[in-house]
Amino acid sequence: MKEIENNIKDSANMVFSEVIKKKIFFYIFFAGIGLISCDTSDKLTIDKGTNISLIGNNLGARMMHYGFFETQIQLTFPDSFLVVRNLCDAGNTPGFRPHSGRNEPWAFPGAAQFQDALAKKSGSKGHFETPDQWLDRLDTDLIISFFGFNESFEDSTGLGLFMDELHAFINHTQAQKYNDHEAPTLVLVSPIAFQDLSKTEDLPDGIEINRRLKMYTKAMAQVALEKRVPFIDVFTPSRKWFLDKKLTIDGMQLNEEGYRIFSSFLSNEIFGRIGKGKEIDFEELRARVVDKNWFWQNDFKIPNGVHVFGRRYDPFGPDNYPDEIKKIRELTQIRDTAIWNFMQNIPYDVDLADSRTHKLSDVETNYRNSDNVSYLYGQKALAKLKVPEGYKIELFASEETFPDLANPVQLSFDDKGRLWVATMPSYPHYKPGDTKPDDKLLILEDTNGDGQADKQTTFADGLHLPIGFELASEGVYISQGNHLKLFKDLDGDDRVDEVEILLSGFDDHDTHHAISAFTVDPSGAIYMGEGVFLHTNVETAYGPIRATNGGVYRYSPQKHKLERTAQLSIPNPWGIVFDEWGQNFFCETSGPDVRWMMPGSIQPKYGIASPKSQNLIEVAHRVRPTSGLEFVYSRHFPDEVQGDLLINNTIGFLGTKQHQFMSTGTGYRSRHRQDLIVATDPNFRPVDMEFAPDGSLFVVDWHNVLVGHMQHNARDPLRDHVHGRIYRITYPSRPLVVPATINGASIEVLLDNLKLPEYRTRYRSRRALRGRDVDEVSKALKHWVANLDTNNQLYGHHMLEALWVSWGNNKIDLDILKEVLYSKDYRLRAAAVRVIRYMGVQIPESDKWLIQAADDPHGQVRLEAIVAASWKDSLLAEKILASAVAWPIDDWMLDTYNAVASNFGFLTSYNGDKNKFKNKEVHLQGSDLELYHLGKVIYEKEDYCSNCHQPDGKGIKSGGYPPLAGTRWVLDDPERLIKIVLNGVMGRMEVRGKIYTGKVPMIAFGSLLNDREIAGVLTYVRNSFGNRSSVILPEQVKQVREETIGKIGYYLADEL
Repeated sequence: MKEIENNIKDSANMVFSEVIKKKIFFYIFFAGIGLISCDTSDKLTIDKGTNISLIGNNLGARMMHYGFFETQIQLTFPDSFLVVRNLCDAGNTPGFRPHSGRNEPWAFPGAAQFQDALAKKSGSKGHFETPDQWLDRLDTDLIISFFGFNESFEDSTGLGLFMDELHAFINHTQAQKYNDHEAPTLVLVSPIAFQDLSKTEDLPDGIEINRRLKMYTKAMAQVALEKRVPFIDVFTPSRKWFLDKKLTIDGMQLNEEGYRIFSSFLSNEIFGRIGKGKEIDFEELRARVVDKNWFWQNDFKIPNGVHVFGRRYDPFGPDNYPDEIKKIRELTQIRDTAIWNFMQNIPYDVDLADSRTHKLSDVETNYRNSDNVSYLYGQKALAKLKVPEGYKIELFASEETFPDLANPVQLSFDDKGRLWVATMPSYPHYKPGDTKPDDKLLILEDTNGDGQADKQTTFADGLHLPIGFELASEGVYISQGNHLKLFKDLDGDDRVDEVEILLSGFDDHDTHHAISAFTVDPSGAIYMGEGVFLHTNVETAYGPIRATNGGVYRYSPQKHKLERTAQLSIPNPWGIVFDEWGQNFFCETSGPDVRWMMPGSIQPKYGIASPKSQNLIEVAHRVRPTSGLEFVYSRHFPDEVQGDLLINNTIGFLGTKQHQFMSTGTGYRSRHRQDLIVATDPNFRPVDMEFAPDGSLFVVDWHNVLVGHMQHNARDPLRDHVHGRIYRITYPSRPLVVPATINGASIEVLLDNLKLPEYRTRYRSRRALRGRDVDEVSKALKHWVANLDTNNQLYGHHMLEALWVSWGNNKIDLDILKEVLYSKDYRLRAAAVRVIRYMGVQIPESDKWLIQAADDPHGQVRLEAIVAASWKDSLLAEKILASAVAWPIDDWMLDTYNAVASNFGFLTSYNGDKNKFKNKEVHLQGSDLELYHLGKVIYEKEDYCSNCHQPDGKGIKSGGYPPLAGTRWVLDDPERLIKIVLNGVMGRMEVRGKIYTGKVPMIAFGSLLNDREIAGVLTYVRNSFGNRSSVILPEQVKQVREETIGKIGYYLADEL
């Protein structure tokens, strides 16, 4: 038995010179407009040890999570020791396969010629291997490829280019010898058809989509015939599958049963049916395949790859990630062996094999105060948090009482008034050799009314980095790596019973930049923030959504529609909130600014950032990084603070800022009112907040000594994985709000809740109404509106709530819409235009009303119309812009107007009276000036200098980031300044008379920048922001680098 087991293990490394014994070509004939395979009796026959690689788009990528296809082919060849690896990714084409950790997106030389818009530089950076290198690493013998879906949206105009791209891809592939012996066998697989679900869901009927898909399937068949490549037509049979049963989530993404049918068909077409022989349990084998795929995904699609092979690899990545990659590959290979042994009925101890894999080296902390790290608990921790007079802060829950409350990241309240919290102790991501991640979504309750949680229910466990979630009547939407998933409780026991992968292709190359900060607009559409460095490609029924770097998504569950609603030059928008009029705002997180989202919500162009609006926070109270936004709408809080904006800060200031928030002309402004929370506990990290049903404010404390990403290794042992707190803020002299009845309430009661002052109560009531019968809600809504008091000063807002109810139920009430649109209050008119933008297909006069809105006397209404124009056809857009330009285009509109005009290719733009800032002439010349300009580019790079010290060099005093302007630390001793940049600095230091505690170190750039680059950035800061000092030469940097080569870790200010 042992000898057999050793032979099985040895077979994993065998390379066979003759991998494919028999290559059978599936000749495709055209019969009228159909596709028919003339002979399917001959199939591919493969030898032992064949390495099979899947490449292509989302159809192939999602196969990895179900495991049906590999299970089928393993059972077809149970004695062949097959190695199957899935390299597919959403959005891929034959030549365009982007990755955030690779400098170029091209799959083979010359592939760029087949793209236009996608040929723009995305800013991706790193040493992630190319498609060829991966196929070579895997010794690939057989490639099964999935293309044609994304390309089909280019219709007939893009067909010729697609065929040329496919030809070039085949030529390139057939010229390779990934297994070192011969060219791989290549199989092309067509797209599936689009399933018509339009009778039950608001989705396209598929007629037009299927016309295009059929055209591209025929084109693939033609190319395959010309190149004598096996081709599998899935389009034709899938149309028949879809006649009897719902097999897709949204018409184009197969559900679990759909993949079961598809995988069986595909395996049978390529390899033939499973032969009779030994009895092997299909589901038990599939479980092993899925387990293997999980480990494979943590290699090929490893979360947080920015540290593994991306732009943040240096300075710490080399310390641990090469070892981690080696270990994850060993763990994956062990699971190949487990698959083979199971089919041979040979016992195999996976845990024992895992224990013998490569041992990871320990990572040492570089935190200089590591000996003084401590955590406070209970009243001692609470005493470190200060709130203004009249307010009270209490501990609602902590890891002491609830050990599962580790690294909480987002909270929300359900219809029963219970607190839901997402935890993620696996952050920053799974480490090979650890147990699989067990992040959770918890429900915490205060059952005895004493203000503290006393009951925990675990809704979902086994999660990995749930950095965003949103409750809905149909379930819970949760961010899970590359996916947006819907978790459903089918029996009402507060435990998940079914999980559906709704969308795939979101990037988690940087796990704290992945889709997060979930909230919904008044219709129930989910807004999700995404940070820089990412390269997302999501395939949808409406076409691929491709995005690079920072922005915000909007997903409408009613339509299964995703849009890149704002593609902005922002680092990481971890905080999105709507005011009571439906206007949305976001915080930049890595930057200190809060901005109005609507001006930047134009339809984006690939790789181009849309204009973002003005910063709304006073200079003296800008803090960074920020996380979480909330407006004060609670009768429990004082009258004068209603409508204030709250924003958290997690480094430096450590607390919650409160700003008065006011309209001013087209836009908004703010004025600092008070600091709602000020912490002296350096581990306090407020990351989210929300008003509870009783009007109190709940705040999530991530609670961690380390939060920096560039300052410390991702595996630094001081990164905490056990602490977490939830705090509750009240105003005791005012009564708590009596929670409104939502759970189990009648439609009439839910509608009456919309009159209540608390925004979050209305938010939750609208959510409940979206789960009720649409016709019943529509009928009750008409009756409710008819009985509103027109003399009530809030009548207009009540009508707006009614409009939002009809929007959320995907059935616009035109009478209500018209009344709101013609209101005297511009805020109502602007909100109506937003509804028209999204629901125009239900509104006969939508075009006329948008043109009319562009001629509105108020700038905010006109701006809504300008933004809406970007999402319409060019003819309508031109009319809307022509109407808008009849009025002055103010500073809030100017960039938006010009961007929309430019995107449509209109020749006219509006100059207005906007001030143009001119750079002051630099006094440097020659090579010194070249150094200066090089330094400017580096200074302004994301995650380098300007985030903390700001573009104007003034720093953020309230956030703990010192200025560079006029400070002796910059202007004096060049050697000291070079040392700081090479190794970083932390700890207490005095700059221009102010003490900065230096809780988070300045990044060490010694391994990130060469001598010339460091000289450039120092020359720039010494001669900008009003500074004037000598240049720093590369030779000076070189000398200091050599003299300090033995220096390890950061400098303390006292050492300099």
